[in-house]
Amino acid sequence: MANWKLKLKHSLNKITGKYNHLNTQVNCPKQWYGNEYGGFYVNPDLIQSGSIVYSFGIGEDISFDLAMMKTHQSIVFAFDPTPKSIKWIAKNGPKQDFHFYDYGIGATTGTTFFHLPKNPDHVSRSTVLQENVSETEKVEVLMKSFADIAEELQHKKIDVLKMDIEGSEYEVLDSILATPVQIMQVLIEFHERFFENGKQKTVDFIAKINAKGYAIFAVSDSFEEISFILKSELK
Repeated sequence: MANWKLKLKHSLNKITGKYNHLNTQVNCPKQWYGNEYGGFYVNPDLIQSGSIVYSFGIGEDISFDLAMMKTHQSIVFAFDPTPKSIKWIAKNGPKQDFHFYDYGIGATTGTTFFHLPKNPDHVSRSTVLQENVSETEKVEVLMKSFADIAEELQHKKIDVLKMDIEGSEYEVLDSILATPVQIMQVLIEFHERFFENGKQKTVDFIAKINAKGYAIFAVSDSFEEISFILKSELK
């Protein structure tokens, strides 16, 4: 679909109220990092050289990670257990300030099954059974809880946490918010289209993260990439 048609579609959905639950809650600087497909809004004023970035869900697109590294000399910790992604990163991943781990984030630590995409040319996979993935073609992968990941990497503060994890964002939030790790910005691609009650899942997600002191500061044109900031960090 042409870009202008996509924007028109989303504008109409906004007018009809489809996205009335996705509105900015605070005003602060924002800048888009990455390409149109794999990017997110970030508040650049809170990023310094050596800032820690957690990037969950890589696929074959590290445009966001590269932009953070190039612009701010951030240190990126990237995670993706998908075999196709692991192979791609081995060939294309940068060697400096980019640390890749071949496991994903889950509510708990352990193995689970990823449904593979129906189209073999695609890389996106999901623990959620939805129309783009196969019901029978699966691969067993390792997932780790956020608490275990942060402890393993010895991080008590994370400047940016980005998640594009194909619908699993709803099930891992509680475990992330339950840790004492301080996270300054949380960037989420919501996949509410995968669920019959997807909008309500997003509403509940926003309520939970708001209660922990975060607020929406940016929404992408597609209304899928939502950026939250810890309000206590705003001056």
